[in-house]
Amino acid sequence: MIFADKLIQLRKKSGWTQEELAQQMHVSRQSVSKWEGAQSVPDLEKMVQLSRLFHVTTDYLLKDEEGEPEPAPGEDPGESLRRVSLE
Repeated sequence: MIFADKLIQLRKKSGWTQEELAQQMHVSRQSVSKWEGAQSVPDLEKMVQLSRLFHVTTDYLLKDEEGEPEPAPGEDPGESLRRVSLE
């Protein structure tokens, strides 16, 4: 599955329109449309922002592999974080 297909899937799963995603990303709706139409790809900063927004790894977004999204480490709201101290 290519990036464009993954983006469409993640956006629809979140229940957002292209316009709503564009607002979240601070880009135009046309930019989102081009990303989803495989006419362009977001720059690296936007790719990282997308991974955080959808709680997936950048590997999942960038690799042309099938499969379920991998939750980003520490990004999953249900994931408990361990704290380590030097004491």
